[in-house]
Amino acid sequence: MSALKSVSKSRPQVLILEPDLAVLDYLRLTLGDRYALSLFSEEKSLLDRLEQSDEPDIVLLAVHSGREPLPLLTHIRCARPNLPVVVLSCYAEPRDLEMVIRLGVRAVVMKPFVGTDVEEAIEEHLTSADRKSSAADSPREIPLNETHSFVRSSKRMRDLESQASLVARADIPILILGESGTGKEILALYTHKMSARSQNTFLKVNCAAVPADLLESELFGYEQGAFTGAVKTKPGKFEICTGGTIFLDEIGEMPAILQAKLLQVLQDGTFSRLGSRSPMRVDVRVIAATNINMKEAMANKTFREDLYYRLNGFTLNIPPLRERQEEIPVLAEYFIRKGARRYDRDPLPLSPRLIESLSNHSWPGNLRELENVINRYLVLGDEKAILEELAPASSQITAGTSAEPANGAGLKALVKNLKGGAEAAAIAQVLEGTGWNRKAAANDLQISYKALLYKIKQYDLSPQDRA
Repeated sequence: MSALKSVSKSRPQVLILEPDLAVLDYLRLTLGDRYALSLFSEEKSLLDRLEQSDEPDIVLLAVHSGREPLPLLTHIRCARPNLPVVVLSCYAEPRDLEMVIRLGVRAVVMKPFVGTDVEEAIEEHLTSADRKSSAADSPREIPLNETHSFVRSSKRMRDLESQASLVARADIPILILGESGTGKEILALYTHKMSARSQNTFLKVNCAAVPADLLESELFGYEQGAFTGAVKTKPGKFEICTGGTIFLDEIGEMPAILQAKLLQVLQDGTFSRLGSRSPMRVDVRVIAATNINMKEAMANKTFREDLYYRLNGFTLNIPPLRERQEEIPVLAEYFIRKGARRYDRDPLPLSPRLIESLSNHSWPGNLRELENVINRYLVLGDEKAILEELAPASSQITAGTSAEPANGAGLKALVKNLKGGAEAAAIAQVLEGTGWNRKAAANDLQISYKALLYKIKQYDLSPQDRA
């Protein structure tokens, strides 16, 4: 049945899906004078309508016994994360009603309809949507644990937050795509916190950081005697994480042999430890992330196509920081507060000039680079050094013309030494805060342990350097 559209644009746009044509006709007669209706008897027609650019005000969705509402609801909520949905139902199974409520449905109106039940549900949620619209535009900081929060203020990130919270409830595998440093781990942790598994374990495994020959035992464990040095049985991350969420970062770097084993876990929830022939069953939600082009990796046969489609229950794309520069002042303030707690310092003010310089920077390293710059500012307390670091190369050359040596390499070395001094001070401060625990410091700095050892050697740092 095709959509019946009202010519009026002043009335709220209400979409109704109801396979029962008699009920659909009743709703048309009852609601047609107050709302601009689009009526559908088929799911595909409704989904096609939702792909159009204009945003309806509310959807009424009929749910019938014996028909699984989860796929359709998930499609609607992901296509239009902020669109109010009211379910019309003729049965009241607690399990099914709980499921649709967890998927973000605003209300359930039971059939047969009594009086003005449907009109009241529409009016209540149109009013509530108006009240929430201004609040939705304000910056939001959602604490996730003692050290991390999900911070957003742009529309793109608000939509991403809504999508993540919705697919979190569906308990399907998720693939997070984005450049390095955009906050893929933070989004994975937020998704876990919004899911029914939030009280259980969240474990991260960096597939690029663990050597290929150790990654299998890290993920799936091993039996005593499975290889030289396996003196006792060790459970793997999947076993430890049962009931919770495992986050596989840099999944594109996973060796092919392990891709096949991961595919089996996603298909039937079973795997075997190294050295064992007995399968184990686990209940783990998998969230994977990568910064590589997955389609290119599949074309080059470095990543299994069947595994990609298993992981891609739903894809969340994080935009780079340069595409949401309006968030930079909010994120900078957050990183100032976070760094002040970590280093036990008073927060420093962010001047209009510094905010402008931060906002104009291209941030190839995204949020990770911004946090590192803010930490250097917090440790050094020197706004001028940060401004010079962020200044475009042309500005630095103009400012330093009178002192520039005949050989341009001298200026490059000067700038490099300036950045190096700030970096050395920041690294020394973190090492101080961890009591020179290098592994803990590397984790705080979000760099590899080997990279930290190299930096310590490069800047000739030692415990005697501590202030």
